[in-house]
Amino acid sequence: MSSSYATVLRTPGAVRLFGTALIGRLSYGIVPLSLLLAVTETTGSYARAGWLMALFATSGVLVSPVRAGLIDRHGPRRALPPMAAGYALVLLGLAATTWRPGVPYPALLALAVAAGVLAPPLGPVTRAQWSALLPDQALRRRAYSLDTVAEELLYVTGPLLAGLIVAATARPALGLVLGAALVLGGALALASSVPRGSAESEANSAATAERSRPWQLLARTRQPLAAAAAAGAGLGAFGLFAVVFAQRHGQAADVAWVEATLAAGSAVGGLVLGAFDWRASAQTRLAVLTATFGGALALTSLAPTLPLLAAVAALAGLTVAPTLTTAYLLTDELAEPGQRTRAGAWVNACFNAGSSAGTAAAGLLADRFPLPLCLALAASPALAALAAARTGAAGRSAEDAPARAA
Repeated sequence: MSSSYATVLRTPGAVRLFGTALIGRLSYGIVPLSLLLAVTETTGSYARAGWLMALFATSGVLVSPVRAGLIDRHGPRRALPPMAAGYALVLLGLAATTWRPGVPYPALLALAVAAGVLAPPLGPVTRAQWSALLPDQALRRRAYSLDTVAEELLYVTGPLLAGLIVAATARPALGLVLGAALVLGGALALASSVPRGSAESEANSAATAERSRPWQLLARTRQPLAAAAAAGAGLGAFGLFAVVFAQRHGQAADVAWVEATLAAGSAVGGLVLGAFDWRASAQTRLAVLTATFGGALALTSLAPTLPLLAAVAALAGLTVAPTLTTAYLLTDELAEPGQRTRAGAWVNACFNAGSSAGTAAAGLLADRFPLPLCLALAASPALAALAAARTGAAGRSAEDAPARAA
Protein backbone atom coordinates (compact mmCIF):
# COMPACT_ATOMS: atom_id res chain seq x y z
CA MET A 1 0.00 0.00 0.00
CA SER A 2 2.75 2.46 0.95
CA SER A 3 4.67 1.83 -2.26
CA SER A 4 1.63 2.53 -4.44
CA TYR A 5 1.06 5.92 -2.85
CA ALA A 6 4.79 6.66 -2.84
CA THR A 7 4.74 6.19 -6.61
CA VAL A 8 2.12 8.90 -6.89
CA LEU A 9 4.04 11.33 -4.69
CA ARG A 10 7.32 10.66 -6.54
CA THR A 11 5.73 11.94 -9.76
CA PRO A 12 7.35 15.31 -10.64
CA GLY A 13 5.11 18.12 -9.40
CA ALA A 14 2.87 15.86 -7.28
CA VAL A 15 4.14 16.89 -3.85
CA ARG A 16 3.88 20.58 -4.71
CA LEU A 17 0.35 20.15 -6.07
CA PHE A 18 -0.78 18.09 -3.09
CA GLY A 19 0.86 20.30 -0.45
CA THR A 20 -0.30 23.66 -1.78
CA ALA A 21 -3.84 22.37 -2.29
CA LEU A 22 -4.02 21.07 1.28
CA ILE A 23 -2.88 24.42 2.67
CA GLY A 24 -5.66 26.25 0.88
CA ARG A 25 -8.31 23.62 1.59
CA LEU A 26 -7.57 23.63 5.31
CA SER A 27 -9.31 27.00 5.28
CA TYR A 28 -12.59 25.26 4.44
CA GLY A 29 -12.25 23.18 7.60
CA ILE A 30 -11.58 26.21 9.81
CA VAL A 31 -13.95 28.85 8.43
CA PRO A 32 -17.43 27.31 9.02
CA LEU A 33 -17.06 26.78 12.77
CA SER A 34 -15.18 30.07 13.21
CA LEU A 35 -17.91 31.94 11.34
CA LEU A 36 -20.68 30.24 13.30
CA LEU A 37 -19.08 31.08 16.64
CA ALA A 38 -18.18 34.63 15.61
CA VAL A 39 -21.68 35.45 14.38
CA THR A 40 -23.29 33.84 17.43
CA GLU A 41 -21.10 35.94 19.72
CA THR A 42 -21.80 39.14 17.78
CA THR A 43 -25.56 38.76 17.36
CA GLY A 44 -26.27 36.80 20.55
CA SER A 45 -28.65 34.58 18.56
CA TYR A 46 -28.19 30.99 17.44
CA ALA A 47 -31.13 31.37 15.08
CA ARG A 48 -29.51 34.30 13.25
CA ALA A 49 -26.20 32.47 13.10
CA GLY A 50 -27.98 29.43 11.68
CA TRP A 51 -29.66 31.44 8.93
CA LEU A 52 -26.38 33.10 8.04
CA MET A 53 -24.59 29.74 7.80
CA ALA A 54 -27.39 28.38 5.63
CA LEU A 55 -27.02 31.29 3.20
CA PHE A 56 -23.25 30.90 3.22
CA ALA A 57 -23.49 27.20 2.34
CA THR A 58 -26.31 27.57 -0.18
CA SER A 59 -24.64 30.37 -2.15
CA GLY A 60 -21.46 28.29 -2.29
CA VAL A 61 -23.26 25.22 -3.62
CA LEU A 62 -25.31 27.11 -6.21
CA VAL A 63 -22.39 29.07 -7.66
CA SER A 64 -19.80 26.28 -7.46
CA PRO A 65 -20.29 25.00 -11.06
CA VAL A 66 -20.12 28.57 -12.39
CA ARG A 67 -16.83 29.22 -10.63
CA ALA A 68 -15.46 25.94 -11.92
CA GLY A 69 -16.58 26.85 -15.44
CA LEU A 70 -14.53 30.05 -15.20
CA ILE A 71 -11.51 27.95 -14.18
CA ASP A 72 -12.04 25.66 -17.18
CA ARG A 73 -12.52 28.59 -19.54
CA HIS A 74 -9.62 30.79 -18.44
CA GLY A 75 -7.31 28.33 -16.70
CA PRO A 76 -6.31 28.16 -13.01
CA ARG A 77 -3.39 30.55 -13.42
CA ARG A 78 -5.70 33.39 -14.49
CA ALA A 79 -8.99 32.65 -12.74
CA LEU A 80 -7.95 31.22 -9.38
CA PRO A 81 -5.99 34.18 -7.89
CA PRO A 82 -8.84 36.74 -8.26
CA MET A 83 -11.31 34.34 -6.66
CA ALA A 84 -8.97 33.57 -3.77
CA ALA A 85 -8.16 37.26 -3.22
CA GLY A 86 -11.86 38.21 -3.21
CA TYR A 87 -12.76 35.38 -0.84
CA ALA A 88 -9.91 36.28 1.53
CA LEU A 89 -10.97 39.93 1.57
CA VAL A 90 -14.56 38.99 2.42
CA LEU A 91 -13.35 36.72 5.23
CA LEU A 92 -11.31 39.61 6.62
CA GLY A 93 -14.42 41.77 6.35
CA LEU A 94 -16.41 39.19 8.31
CA ALA A 95 -13.65 39.05 10.92
CA ALA A 96 -13.73 42.84 11.29
CA THR A 97 -17.54 43.07 11.50
CA THR A 98 -17.82 40.26 14.05
CA TRP A 99 -14.96 41.50 16.24
CA ARG A 100 -17.44 43.50 18.33
CA PRO A 101 -21.26 43.58 18.50
CA GLY A 102 -23.20 46.30 16.76
CA VAL A 103 -22.92 45.58 13.02
CA PRO A 104 -26.34 45.38 11.32
CA TYR A 105 -27.41 41.81 10.66
CA PRO A 106 -28.19 42.41 6.93
CA ALA A 107 -24.56 43.47 6.43
CA LEU A 108 -23.38 40.19 7.92
CA LEU A 109 -25.77 38.28 5.63
CA ALA A 110 -24.46 40.11 2.57
CA LEU A 111 -20.87 39.32 3.47
CA ALA A 112 -21.70 35.66 4.08
CA VAL A 113 -23.35 35.36 0.66
CA ALA A 114 -20.36 37.08 -0.95
CA ALA A 115 -18.03 34.60 0.76
CA GLY A 116 -20.05 31.67 -0.55
CA VAL A 117 -20.05 33.08 -4.08
CA LEU A 118 -16.30 33.79 -4.19
CA ALA A 119 -14.93 30.66 -2.47
CA PRO A 120 -12.40 29.22 -4.95
CA PRO A 121 -12.99 25.60 -6.08
CA LEU A 122 -9.67 24.27 -4.83
CA GLY A 123 -10.81 20.64 -4.67
CA PRO A 124 -12.03 20.43 -8.29
CA VAL A 125 -8.94 22.30 -9.50
CA THR A 126 -6.68 19.86 -7.66
CA ARG A 127 -8.42 16.81 -9.08
CA ALA A 128 -8.31 18.24 -12.60
CA GLN A 129 -4.56 18.75 -12.19
CA TRP A 130 -4.16 15.18 -10.94
CA SER A 131 -5.76 14.05 -14.20
CA ALA A 132 -3.34 16.12 -16.23
CA LEU A 133 -0.34 15.05 -14.15
CA LEU A 134 -1.09 11.31 -14.05
CA PRO A 135 -2.28 9.87 -17.37
CA ASP A 136 -2.01 6.32 -15.97
CA GLN A 137 -5.46 5.30 -14.71
CA ALA A 138 -4.20 3.23 -11.75
CA LEU A 139 -1.99 6.06 -10.48
CA ARG A 140 -4.80 8.54 -10.96
CA ARG A 141 -7.12 6.37 -8.86
CA ARG A 142 -4.51 6.27 -6.09
CA ALA A 143 -4.06 10.04 -6.29
CA TYR A 144 -7.81 10.60 -6.08
CA SER A 145 -8.06 8.23 -3.10
CA LEU A 146 -5.24 9.99 -1.29
CA ASP A 147 -6.81 13.35 -2.09
CA THR A 148 -10.26 12.35 -0.82
CA VAL A 149 -8.94 10.89 2.44
CA ALA A 150 -6.74 13.93 3.05
CA GLU A 151 -9.70 16.25 2.42
CA GLU A 152 -11.82 14.37 4.96
CA LEU A 153 -9.05 14.64 7.53
CA LEU A 154 -8.89 18.40 6.91
CA TYR A 155 -12.55 18.66 7.84
CA VAL A 156 -11.67 17.00 11.14
CA THR A 157 -8.51 19.03 11.76
CA GLY A 158 -10.02 22.37 10.78
CA PRO A 159 -12.73 22.52 13.46
CA LEU A 160 -10.17 21.42 16.04
CA LEU A 161 -7.93 24.34 15.09
CA ALA A 162 -10.90 26.71 15.20
CA GLY A 163 -11.75 25.43 18.67
CA LEU A 164 -8.17 25.86 19.85
CA ILE A 165 -8.16 29.47 18.62
CA VAL A 166 -11.32 30.22 20.57
CA ALA A 167 -10.01 28.48 23.68
CA ALA A 168 -6.70 30.37 23.54
CA THR A 169 -7.90 33.84 22.53
CA ALA A 170 -11.69 33.96 23.05
CA ARG A 171 -11.77 35.55 19.57
CA PRO A 172 -13.46 33.24 17.02
CA ALA A 173 -12.96 35.95 14.38
CA LEU A 174 -9.25 35.11 14.43
CA GLY A 175 -10.17 31.80 12.83
CA LEU A 176 -11.54 33.77 9.88
CA VAL A 177 -8.25 35.67 9.62
CA LEU A 178 -6.32 32.39 9.59
CA GLY A 179 -8.72 30.98 7.00
CA ALA A 180 -8.15 34.01 4.77
CA ALA A 181 -4.37 33.62 4.99
CA LEU A 182 -4.48 29.90 4.27
CA VAL A 183 -6.81 30.10 1.28
CA LEU A 184 -4.94 33.00 -0.32
CA GLY A 185 -1.50 31.47 0.15
CA GLY A 186 -2.58 28.00 -0.87
CA ALA A 187 -4.56 29.15 -3.92
CA LEU A 188 -1.78 31.37 -5.23
CA ALA A 189 0.76 28.56 -4.80
CA LEU A 190 -1.60 26.09 -6.45
CA ALA A 191 -2.18 28.39 -9.42
CA SER A 192 1.53 28.93 -9.90
CA SER A 193 2.14 25.16 -9.87
CA VAL A 194 0.03 24.71 -13.02
CA PRO A 195 2.28 24.72 -16.14
CA ARG A 196 1.47 27.65 -18.39
CA GLY A 197 1.13 25.51 -21.50
CA SER A 198 -1.14 23.06 -19.71
CA ALA A 199 -3.42 25.87 -18.51
CA GLU A 200 -3.71 27.33 -22.01
CA SER A 201 -4.46 23.90 -23.49
CA GLU A 202 -7.21 23.30 -20.91
CA ALA A 203 -8.72 26.71 -21.64
CA ASN A 204 -8.79 25.96 -25.38
CA SER A 205 -10.39 22.57 -24.71
CA ALA A 206 -12.96 24.28 -22.49
CA ALA A 207 -13.87 26.74 -25.25
CA THR A 208 -14.36 23.85 -27.68
CA ALA A 209 -16.43 21.84 -25.20
CA GLU A 210 -18.57 24.91 -24.42
CA ARG A 211 -19.44 25.35 -28.10
CA SER A 212 -20.02 21.69 -28.94
CA ARG A 213 -21.84 20.13 -25.99
CA PRO A 214 -22.92 22.70 -23.44
CA TRP A 215 -25.48 20.60 -21.53
CA GLN A 216 -24.47 17.00 -22.19
CA LEU A 217 -22.05 16.93 -19.27
CA LEU A 218 -24.87 16.53 -16.73
CA ALA A 219 -26.55 13.82 -18.80
CA ARG A 220 -23.33 11.85 -19.22
CA THR A 221 -22.41 12.03 -15.54
CA ARG A 222 -25.83 11.11 -14.15
CA GLN A 223 -24.58 8.05 -12.26
CA PRO A 224 -21.69 9.68 -10.33
CA LEU A 225 -23.72 12.80 -9.59
CA ALA A 226 -26.61 10.70 -8.26
CA ALA A 227 -24.19 8.63 -6.17
CA ALA A 228 -22.60 11.76 -4.68
CA ALA A 229 -26.01 13.25 -3.87
CA ALA A 230 -27.09 9.97 -2.28
CA ALA A 231 -23.95 9.79 -0.15
CA GLY A 232 -24.50 13.36 1.04
CA ALA A 233 -28.18 12.81 1.78
CA GLY A 234 -27.57 9.54 3.60
CA LEU A 235 -24.77 10.99 5.72
CA GLY A 236 -26.73 14.17 6.45
CA ALA A 237 -29.77 12.22 7.61
CA PHE A 238 -27.73 9.69 9.58
CA GLY A 239 -25.81 12.45 11.34
CA LEU A 240 -28.98 13.96 12.78
CA PHE A 241 -30.53 10.58 13.62
CA ALA A 242 -27.31 9.60 15.41
CA VAL A 243 -27.66 12.67 17.63
CA VAL A 244 -31.21 11.63 18.52
CA PHE A 245 -30.00 8.07 19.18
CA ALA A 246 -27.22 9.32 21.46
CA GLN A 247 -29.65 11.51 23.41
CA ARG A 248 -31.96 8.57 24.02
CA HIS A 249 -29.15 6.19 25.03
CA GLY A 250 -26.99 8.52 27.11
CA GLN A 251 -26.07 12.06 26.16
CA ALA A 252 -25.83 13.94 22.88
CA ALA A 253 -22.05 14.43 23.17
CA ASP A 254 -21.61 10.65 22.79
CA VAL A 255 -22.44 11.03 19.10
CA ALA A 256 -18.82 12.10 18.64
CA TRP A 257 -17.83 8.42 18.94
CA VAL A 258 -20.18 7.52 16.11
CA GLU A 259 -18.81 10.30 13.91
CA ALA A 260 -15.24 9.27 14.76
CA THR A 261 -15.76 5.63 13.79
CA LEU A 262 -17.49 6.66 10.56
CA ALA A 263 -14.58 8.97 9.67
CA ALA A 264 -12.02 6.28 10.54
CA GLY A 265 -13.83 3.73 8.39
CA SER A 266 -13.96 6.19 5.53
CA ALA A 267 -10.21 6.82 5.72
CA VAL A 268 -9.43 3.11 5.73
CA GLY A 269 -11.81 2.44 2.84
CA GLY A 270 -10.37 5.27 0.77
CA LEU A 271 -6.80 4.07 1.23
CA VAL A 272 -7.72 0.47 0.40
CA LEU A 273 -9.51 1.56 -2.79
CA GLY A 274 -6.40 3.28 -4.09
CA ALA A 275 -3.92 0.64 -2.97
CA PHE A 276 -5.15 -2.21 -5.16
CA ASP A 277 -5.91 -2.70 -8.83
CA TRP A 278 -9.53 -3.51 -9.54
CA ARG A 279 -10.78 -5.38 -12.59
CA ALA A 280 -14.31 -4.02 -12.40
CA SER A 281 -15.09 -0.82 -14.28
CA ALA A 282 -15.70 2.45 -12.45
CA GLN A 283 -19.41 2.21 -13.26
CA THR A 284 -19.66 -1.25 -11.69
CA ARG A 285 -17.57 -0.28 -8.66
CA LEU A 286 -19.71 2.79 -8.05
CA ALA A 287 -22.94 0.79 -8.24
CA VAL A 288 -21.60 -1.81 -5.76
CA LEU A 289 -20.31 0.86 -3.40
CA THR A 290 -23.59 2.78 -3.49
CA ALA A 291 -25.57 -0.38 -2.75
CA THR A 292 -23.21 -1.35 0.09
CA PHE A 293 -23.41 2.13 1.58
CA GLY A 294 -27.21 1.99 1.53
CA GLY A 295 -27.23 -1.49 3.03
CA ALA A 296 -24.91 -0.46 5.87
CA LEU A 297 -27.09 2.57 6.66
CA ALA A 298 -30.15 0.31 6.73
CA LEU A 299 -28.37 -1.96 9.23
CA THR A 300 -28.05 0.95 11.67
CA SER A 301 -31.80 0.65 12.27
CA LEU A 302 -31.12 -2.68 14.05
CA ALA A 303 -28.48 -1.31 16.45
CA PRO A 304 -29.75 -1.53 20.07
CA THR A 305 -26.88 0.35 21.74
CA LEU A 306 -24.56 3.22 20.95
CA PRO A 307 -21.41 1.05 20.65
CA LEU A 308 -23.16 -1.16 18.09
CA LEU A 309 -24.38 1.90 16.21
CA ALA A 310 -20.77 3.13 16.11
CA ALA A 311 -19.63 -0.26 14.80
CA VAL A 312 -22.17 -0.25 11.97
CA ALA A 313 -21.27 3.38 11.25
CA ALA A 314 -17.67 2.28 10.78
CA LEU A 315 -18.89 -0.34 8.30
CA ALA A 316 -20.80 2.33 6.39
CA GLY A 317 -17.78 4.61 6.57
CA LEU A 318 -15.69 2.03 4.69
CA THR A 319 -17.70 2.92 1.58
CA VAL A 320 -17.89 6.72 1.92
CA ALA A 321 -14.47 7.81 0.65
CA PRO A 322 -14.41 5.05 -1.99
CA THR A 323 -17.83 6.14 -3.25
CA LEU A 324 -16.79 9.78 -3.56
CA THR A 325 -13.42 8.87 -5.07
CA THR A 326 -15.03 6.62 -7.67
CA ALA A 327 -17.63 9.29 -8.43
CA TYR A 328 -14.84 11.78 -9.09
CA LEU A 329 -12.93 9.28 -11.23
CA LEU A 330 -15.96 8.31 -13.30
CA THR A 331 -16.96 11.94 -13.78
CA ASP A 332 -13.42 12.71 -14.92
CA GLU A 333 -13.58 9.83 -17.43
CA LEU A 334 -16.93 10.94 -18.83
CA ALA A 335 -16.13 14.67 -19.03
CA GLU A 336 -14.28 16.25 -21.90
CA PRO A 337 -10.81 17.66 -21.11
CA GLY A 338 -12.11 21.22 -20.99
CA GLN A 339 -14.89 20.32 -18.53
CA ARG A 340 -12.96 18.49 -15.81
CA THR A 341 -12.98 21.22 -13.20
CA ARG A 342 -16.67 21.88 -13.74
CA ALA A 343 -17.46 18.16 -13.62
CA GLY A 344 -15.68 17.81 -10.28
CA ALA A 345 -17.52 20.86 -8.98
CA TRP A 346 -20.84 19.26 -9.89
CA VAL A 347 -19.91 16.22 -7.79
CA ASN A 348 -19.13 18.54 -4.87
CA ALA A 349 -22.34 20.49 -5.38
CA CYS A 350 -24.47 17.33 -5.50
CA PHE A 351 -22.87 15.94 -2.34
CA ASN A 352 -23.33 19.20 -0.42
CA ALA A 353 -26.88 19.70 -1.68
CA GLY A 354 -27.72 16.12 -0.77
CA SER A 355 -26.27 16.61 2.71
CA SER A 356 -28.39 19.72 3.30
CA ALA A 357 -31.53 18.06 1.97
CA GLY A 358 -30.90 14.91 3.99
CA THR A 359 -30.42 16.85 7.21
CA ALA A 360 -33.57 18.89 6.60
CA ALA A 361 -35.63 15.79 5.81
CA ALA A 362 -34.27 14.00 8.87
CA GLY A 363 -35.40 16.88 11.06
CA LEU A 364 -38.95 16.42 9.79
CA LEU A 365 -38.92 12.62 10.10
CA ALA A 366 -37.37 12.43 13.58
CA ASP A 367 -40.41 14.05 15.22
CA ARG A 368 -42.96 11.94 13.38
CA PHE A 369 -41.68 8.35 13.09
CA PRO A 370 -39.92 5.78 15.27
CA LEU A 371 -36.16 6.15 15.24
CA PRO A 372 -35.42 2.66 13.79
CA LEU A 373 -37.67 3.47 10.83
CA CYS A 374 -35.93 6.83 10.38
CA LEU A 375 -32.51 5.15 10.34
CA ALA A 376 -33.76 2.68 7.74
CA LEU A 377 -35.08 5.53 5.60
CA ALA A 378 -31.58 7.07 5.58
CA ALA A 379 -30.71 4.33 3.07
CA SER A 380 -33.42 5.39 0.59
CA PRO A 381 -31.27 7.98 -1.29
CA ALA A 382 -28.80 5.20 -2.17
CA LEU A 383 -31.62 3.13 -3.64
CA ALA A 384 -32.79 6.12 -5.65
CA ALA A 385 -29.24 6.64 -6.95
CA LEU A 386 -29.07 3.03 -8.12
CA ALA A 387 -32.36 3.49 -9.97
CA ALA A 388 -31.03 6.65 -11.61
CA ALA A 389 -27.87 4.80 -12.64
CA ARG A 390 -29.89 2.01 -14.28
CA THR A 391 -32.03 4.57 -16.10
CA GLY A 392 -28.95 6.42 -17.30
CA ALA A 393 -27.31 3.18 -18.47
CA ALA A 394 -30.45 2.19 -20.38
CA GLY A 395 -30.57 5.63 -22.00
CA ARG A 396 -26.93 5.43 -23.08
CA SER A 397 -27.46 1.96 -24.51
CA ALA A 398 -30.42 3.21 -26.56
CA GLU A 399 -28.35 6.11 -27.87
CA ASP A 400 -25.45 3.85 -28.78
CA ALA A 401 -27.62 1.28 -30.56
CA PRO A 402 -27.91 3.18 -33.89
CA ALA A 403 -24.19 3.75 -33.91
CA ARG A 404 -23.46 0.03 -33.40
CA ALA A 405 -25.98 -0.91 -36.06
CA ALA A 406 -24.41 1.52 -38.49
